[in-house]
Amino acid sequence: MKKLLQLYFAFNGPFGQEMSDGLKDLAESINNEPGFIWKIWTENKEAKEAGGIYLFESEETALAYLEKHTARLKTFGVEQIFSKVFDINEPLTKINKATI
Repeated sequence: MKKLLQLYFAFNGPFGQEMSDGLKDLAESINNEPGFIWKIWTENKEAKEAGGIYLFESEETALAYLEKHTARLKTFGVEQIFSKVFDINEPLTKINKATI
């Protein structure tokens, strides 16, 4: 069953286009993660937060990515990462036009 992974953490930047330019290689590498389907990048410059919402093929692949990405974020100086894994209600989600 597909799983949604939500991550967010305190982040001092960069944001906007500077984030896009600086993290392009990381974004491209995420496409190669086992079970990865898609990601929405999130950022809030005013609150100094960033993160993402990901869709994975299974809970196993979502949790494996979470472990890998948490370790990577810590090398970037991110100290506390908040995460949740969700099931998806596909019939309602499709009504609201989301691609699963």
